[in-house]
Amino acid sequence: MEMSRRLAVKLAGAAVVAMRPGAVALPAPAHRPHAGDQARHKAEELVRRMTLDEKVTQLHGTGPQFPGAGYNGSIPGNSRLGIPALYLADGPNGVGNGATGVTQWPGAKALAAAWDPGLARRYGAAYGAEQAGKGHNVALAPCVNILRVPNWGRSAEAFTEDPHLNSRLAEAVVEGIQSQYVIATVKHFAANNQETDRMSVDVVVSRRALHEIYFPAFRAAVQQGGAAAVMTAYNKIDGSYASENAYAVGQVLRGEWGFDGMVVSDWGGTHSTVAAAKAGSDVEMPGGTYFGTALKNAVRNGEVAESVVDGMVADVLTAMFRAGLFDHRLPDPRSALRTVVSSREHLALARSISVQGSVLLKNQGVLPFSGAVRSVAVIGEAAHRIPQPTYGSATVNRTGTAITPLAGIEARAGTVKVVSSHDLLGRTTDAAAVAAKADRAVVFVADTAGEGTDRSTLALPAGQNELIEAVAAANPNTVVVLNTSGAVLMPWLDKVRGVIANWYAGQEQGAAIAALLFGDAEPGGRLPETFPATDRQGPAGSGDRYPGDGVSVHYDEGLAVGYRRYHRSGQKPLFPFGFGLSYTRFTLGDLGIRTGADGGAQVRVTVRNTGSRTGSEVVQLYLEHPDAAGEPSPVLKAFAKATLAPGGSRTVELPVPRDAFAVWSEERQGWTVLPGRYGIHVGRSSADLPLSAEFHVP
Repeated sequence: MEMSRRLAVKLAGAAVVAMRPGAVALPAPAHRPHAGDQARHKAEELVRRMTLDEKVTQLHGTGPQFPGAGYNGSIPGNSRLGIPALYLADGPNGVGNGATGVTQWPGAKALAAAWDPGLARRYGAAYGAEQAGKGHNVALAPCVNILRVPNWGRSAEAFTEDPHLNSRLAEAVVEGIQSQYVIATVKHFAANNQETDRMSVDVVVSRRALHEIYFPAFRAAVQQGGAAAVMTAYNKIDGSYASENAYAVGQVLRGEWGFDGMVVSDWGGTHSTVAAAKAGSDVEMPGGTYFGTALKNAVRNGEVAESVVDGMVADVLTAMFRAGLFDHRLPDPRSALRTVVSSREHLALARSISVQGSVLLKNQGVLPFSGAVRSVAVIGEAAHRIPQPTYGSATVNRTGTAITPLAGIEARAGTVKVVSSHDLLGRTTDAAAVAAKADRAVVFVADTAGEGTDRSTLALPAGQNELIEAVAAANPNTVVVLNTSGAVLMPWLDKVRGVIANWYAGQEQGAAIAALLFGDAEPGGRLPETFPATDRQGPAGSGDRYPGDGVSVHYDEGLAVGYRRYHRSGQKPLFPFGFGLSYTRFTLGDLGIRTGADGGAQVRVTVRNTGSRTGSEVVQLYLEHPDAAGEPSPVLKAFAKATLAPGGSRTVELPVPRDAFAVWSEERQGWTVLPGRYGIHVGRSSADLPLSAEFHVP
């Protein structure tokens, strides 16, 4: 039974592509040329001078070497050969592991919601500079796992449910980090999409889904971003642990993508010596259970050729040369323990990310506050703190004073009277009484999420739904601010007049949300994930698809992940992928398409600000494949963010290169472009696409 189920999943969505006449197979893409070849040459020259003991020393590391180290592991250097030590530090949302003097940035979800690769690159550079200032030359970031289920405990560390947006952001953050002579480690490769049973669960997934949904951001990070390192996941993929998965690591990452940098395990994620080494893994973290003495013995008894070990060490050194670690030595982490690496510029950038990544979900004339607003009630326990992941690699300290929502609003209010209520459990009556006396009531709510545990429900915890209901009953001009890791349910939505998704917003949260409420800035974000209407929508509603049976989890939905699933099923979410309102109004028009030099589509759209204030619109292009392709819905292939003054207009370019038309063929085991008519749909979200045209691919 298990074998037939596994086969069924592997074949899902493949047959419709395999036999189509006239389909054109795309050649495997060439590996991105680096100063790269020189880096590999230097690495191999150095390996030739090393003893077997010296080689093996480079292939496993230890945990932190002293209390409060501020990093998560290290690999010793080699003074004889001038090889610097490696210090590996978390995490995706800032310098973690208890480090001090660092910026507590908004979470990755907020960055993704800005839909701005340029902003992501700036974040990567600032974050990389902070890691470098602390002496950490390997950043364990970014996390680019697809948000397959909104319940995922690490949702705040990840970007999105969509492969194209994920890829654009991954490439940008990697480039930013490595501009600071710090190795970026894109993680967790691959199909790590839940915390439940994450250490051992076998993800049964088709290769087409791997290539079209779960692999693209890793590929972009490696081939376009130039990532020097990849971290493997804890889980199994189709029967083999990720760290020893010959298909994912060996055939795809090493072979098809040409990756010659460092492949490192997640902490405790190595499970073998011979299989892992031969699959293409390089470094075991932490400890040397498999890549220490056991690896030396495997070489001596002939189970692993020394040339394999040479290649593993060359991968590590190639990453170091490529990122500039030999020429740009960082301070010893011991000497940088008390160094403050945050700065005014970084705090300003954190504030900007929070503003640009906040998504206005509902506004019935209550935002921004007008001059007629003379009093504001600030309600909720979350208004008095800065929510962030409760545990794991995304937990980050702050530097200086964190600006809570209440503090930010009080600082900005001027002559507007600000009153507050903590509302703590069972005191909704008090909160409602405070709200009733104010012109506006703003309720701040938060979830509880973090590494190691998935959310059992998308409902807000600790009586917060009841709090919102009580406040809204007392004050019709109620606004809810969501400081959450991702999607939440909103049974009170029709009873409030405004909702802002502000995510985990970092230490500048208060200043950012105050600017949005009072109209000093506009919420520039769009949803990077679909918000379900109920807990039963999506894979979370089916036990075998999520969380599995304790042994395996079946990705039977194939390509129908996120908004693709809603389109195929006809279910209506609470808010669709790509959705977001503005304080101004925009129109889209003048859709134009021409054929590009590579046979792809060059699309143009004019966006106009018809409102009364400056604002930003994210123009999104979705490609609809011919039916024979077996795609469950139109899929995002291009986007552009335009900021316009009132009355302003701009023509944005939305290139769709020929390889963006390709689908993965299980029969060909490669990318294939089907001839036929494709739909080009342009609009403001996956569910709002007013401009359409056909494009013919011969």
